[in-house]
Amino acid sequence: MASFRTEKDSLGSIKVPSEAYYGAFTQRALENFQISGITEHPVLIVAYAIIKKAAARANMKLGMLDKKRGNAIVWAADQIISGKYQEQFVLDFFQAGAGTPFNMNCNEVIANLASEKLGKKKGNYFVHPNDHVNMGQSSNNVTPTAIKIATLLLIPELIEEIEALKNEFKKKSKEYKDVVKVGRTHLMDAVPISYGQIFNSYASALNRSVEDILIASNSLLEIGLGGNAVGTGINTHKNFRKEVALELKKITGLPFRPARDNIEMTWNLSQFVQFSSSLKEFAIELDKIASDLRLLSSGPKAGFAEIVLPEVEPGSSIMPGKINPSIPEAVNQVCLQVIGNSYVVEEAARAGQLELNFYTPLIAFNLIWSIELLTNTVKMFREKCICRLKVDKKRVRENLEKSFCEATALNPKLGYAKVAEIVKESWKKNKPIREIILEKKLLTKEEVDKILDPKKMISPSK
Repeated sequence: MASFRTEKDSLGSIKVPSEAYYGAFTQRALENFQISGITEHPVLIVAYAIIKKAAARANMKLGMLDKKRGNAIVWAADQIISGKYQEQFVLDFFQAGAGTPFNMNCNEVIANLASEKLGKKKGNYFVHPNDHVNMGQSSNNVTPTAIKIATLLLIPELIEEIEALKNEFKKKSKEYKDVVKVGRTHLMDAVPISYGQIFNSYASALNRSVEDILIASNSLLEIGLGGNAVGTGINTHKNFRKEVALELKKITGLPFRPARDNIEMTWNLSQFVQFSSSLKEFAIELDKIASDLRLLSSGPKAGFAEIVLPEVEPGSSIMPGKINPSIPEAVNQVCLQVIGNSYVVEEAARAGQLELNFYTPLIAFNLIWSIELLTNTVKMFREKCICRLKVDKKRVRENLEKSFCEATALNPKLGYAKVAEIVKESWKKNKPIREIILEKKLLTKEEVDKILDPKKMISPSK
């Protein structure tokens, strides 16, 4: 049978499971907010613990916190940073604003761990969650900083996966550099282009996305720790902002810097909008690439059928033998979700009022989810699709020969109007353009062969 201890707070007494390292505040939040069933992400838990460790170090250095309690807090924070006690973080992602429950959950767990380390019982709070663990801090500044740390911890893996996908497209570009296809605009035949050029353009777009994400992530290094409440710095040492940023840098290796204006930083969450927008822009590019591959693989008999995608699963519960572009379809769906998540972040940043934006838990949920979705999806796209993708050279050649896309190359020699007449006649008589030109003796065979060489039509003529 479960046993409980009684804790008191400003609202009165409340029972907390005896073995729990969290306390009264967390218990009340747990009872109040049972909404999504999605609890705090492990990387966000670690981020909060990193802040508590940095704050304890800074406060000890400034003479605000005694070393006995301060070192115990550092030890307890390290336990959480190493991945222990994750089960003590039990709160729903959808909760009271500003992340106060998340912050207090961390404060209570660290306080009880530190108190036990010093020979006290849980709930005794020899190391107090507010007075000691939360010294120099408030949820209004801790939570945005925790989101920034969590995001920056997750970014390297996403960048690594995007780079790997980019390199795979580079390989495909080299493999198919001489395969000339029908270039299409408005879904209609346009002018020739090679699959090498297409795949290289995909790699270029991915490289641009990496650059944009890294630029946007730089704004996350500016932190408002030490602003407290409305950003004025109440109840903090005058040097706390500087010292806690230095400690964060030591712990994470990331060049965190104090906010230029802590009051602004408390209500202005535009840095999250900027970063979320970089993820959205990447999702848009990725979505376009996946959609192109779906279209180019359509068929296998009645569509373009120029791209052959790996067969990863049967495509229908009723149509035997049907194979769908399942991996690109999954990519498309994830991209739309990320775009939607970015809209939520934008609206959350817009909806702050007066001296605080309390939507930070919602922003945390959507940012972390987007990074994880994209990281996992890019890996799947590369491993399950792009690595094994093939170009059907025979089909590409057939489509090119049937098209009128080579006609544009005749303009410098015959003129736009004359070539337009030839195209119409070619279409009407169902004859190749080449044949009509030779019949009309507009050019010699040698001239036609030279002008209509597909490989010479995929780069500037002079």
